[in-house]
Amino acid sequence: MIPGAVLAVAVTDPQLVQSCGPKGQQAWLCSTVYRITGSSDAAEVADALAKPLRIVFILVVAFVVVRISRRMIQRTVLQLSGAAAKVRPANAGVALIDTSPLPDARRVQRANTIGSLLRSVVAITVWSIAIITILSDLGVDLAPLIAGAGIIGIALGFGAQSLVRDFLSGLFMLMEDQYGVGDVIDVGVTAGNVIGTVEGVSLRTTRLRDLDGVVWHVPNGTITRVGNKSQQWARAVVDVEVAYAADLAQATEVIRQVADELWHEPSFDAVILAEPTVLGVEALGAARAILRVVVRTRPQEQWRVARELRLRIKTAFDAAGIEMPST
Repeated sequence: MIPGAVLAVAVTDPQLVQSCGPKGQQAWLCSTVYRITGSSDAAEVADALAKPLRIVFILVVAFVVVRISRRMIQRTVLQLSGAAAKVRPANAGVALIDTSPLPDARRVQRANTIGSLLRSVVAITVWSIAIITILSDLGVDLAPLIAGAGIIGIALGFGAQSLVRDFLSGLFMLMEDQYGVGDVIDVGVTAGNVIGTVEGVSLRTTRLRDLDGVVWHVPNGTITRVGNKSQQWARAVVDVEVAYAADLAQATEVIRQVADELWHEPSFDAVILAEPTVLGVEALGAARAILRVVVRTRPQEQWRVARELRLRIKTAFDAAGIEMPST
């Protein structure tokens, strides 16, 4: 007798049907044990173990998938937070990682946040599928559960709109690299403006410390605009007031010499990124003229450079006899 005929006989065997159930509802383990042993008792034991073994198998597969996914995400996070970085074009748009030079702490914090989000999404998705599959095997009617979960989800969605908005805003903030740990930002929120140094960033809130040392916890969903004062490069802008009696051309030349000397000084050589520019007369007042000089600096160095420039310009004006307005 050919193997196909043997299988046909086995499937229609009354003992097989009695032990494992009708065709189409027979557990693979039960029918396989019966065909191998020919024992209805062994088949009944296998049938009793089939469902628990299937549940264990589903749980093991889910666990393995989650572990593999976590490893892959962790490896990606390590690559994103690595020290090597390529320069991104100036017109680059949204990206999961900004490839411009970033402080290590900021790059690591950003990559870890995105990695944590991805790990949570993968774990929730895989275990949800596993639980639904197990409930289906146990004969639980999933339609009422799914309908109830949908109603609960809608209710939670209406009740937690601000929380969802915070998370979505935080996600896009990280993806677009609007700011990170260590940046000095000017944040416009619904309750007013906050200026400070970023100490922590999460998907829900941003933690700032202002000049007075006050720590502000700002929900990301309330942020209406962000001005980043320390991303990639900054600019020191110094306005110098000169009396009308002074020679403006001489004053402009003195300012240019002072700025050039500061640029070539070893202690500021790595801070100032380009040759300072004296723009000339910026404004005319009732009793004074205002000369402006701008210097491109490294992030968060613009204030130090501006203070040093003011000090040196005042000293140079005194030495050159250039008069500054007294009031």
